[in-house]
Amino acid sequence: MRIGLIGTGRIGTFHAEVLSRHPAVDALLLADADPERAAAAAGRTGARAVSVDDLFTGAGEARGAPDAVVICSATAAHAGLIARAARAGLPAFCEKPIALDLPGTLAALAEVEAAGSLLQLGFMRRFDAGYGEARDAVREGRLGRLHTVRAVTSDPAPPPAAYLSLSGGLYRDCLVHDFDILRWVTGREVSEVYATGSDTGPAMFREAGDVDTAAALLTLDDGTLATATATRCNGAGYDVRMELAGELDQIAVGLDDRTPLTSAEPGGPGAPAKPWPGFLERFAPAYEAELDAFLRVARGELANPCDGREALHALRIAEACEVSRRERRPVAMGEIPGC
Repeated sequence: MRIGLIGTGRIGTFHAEVLSRHPAVDALLLADADPERAAAAAGRTGARAVSVDDLFTGAGEARGAPDAVVICSATAAHAGLIARAARAGLPAFCEKPIALDLPGTLAALAEVEAAGSLLQLGFMRRFDAGYGEARDAVREGRLGRLHTVRAVTSDPAPPPAAYLSLSGGLYRDCLVHDFDILRWVTGREVSEVYATGSDTGPAMFREAGDVDTAAALLTLDDGTLATATATRCNGAGYDVRMELAGELDQIAVGLDDRTPLTSAEPGGPGAPAKPWPGFLERFAPAYEAELDAFLRVARGELANPCDGREALHALRIAEACEVSRRERRPVAMGEIPGC
């Protein structure tokens, strides 16, 4: 397969390295708004650097159109590139989000649906072994009636200040992963949210109108209660976990010898010798698995594991949380357009 990849920042370069060694990829074309960055990534991966226009048309250095595209560009460009791939009839994989707001998301999805093209979104936790086991445990009834879910996402250090104004905020950029995996693991929909946040950390969060720490209480449509918390300031390390408690049993995802958590009990586990430093290390196998799945989807060998409508559901929950935080009230999901 000939694969075009757009955006050669941190996650784009990681994906390029994965694709460059995938046995199904015969040629890899890399494009970026910064041609020098694309050329540097191409040099590291044995790919060919091309312009975005040439990638879609197969002209110039592209020397032929790709069979599919992987979109890892700046978030603001996602919706336009998704629409362009749809109009070109190219299967597309896109890192979340589709867009930073609901109108932009719905417009991009309308382009995909009008073209009848394929779009897979990058919610990598769906490909993590622990979350997969938790999903099986819930669906097979091993926990009994599920009554409580606790989700945690904690970054070890804040992102650059310039990123915050482009990110969409902590709910849309970070907690959206928890909202997606909550639906995927439990098989239930969120009916109501109540959310709050704190901006008492670095001043750049207040300046961007964002929060550095957030919490949300989510009521699922069967009455199950879920909490989701996130912070950009977890100095112990990168911590992503989910606890699921039922009438018969309780399990945890993300609890291993690298979880940055120290017991306060005498004789309890101490701090890990090598805590997870970030998302690329923690979820490296999941990132590889989702790209492998995309190539299989593009070849017609696998059903789409995470289409654009799935991403829309998660974004709507994030939007509800933003309304709740701003207005300091519970928000029913029926208030949020796009359902």
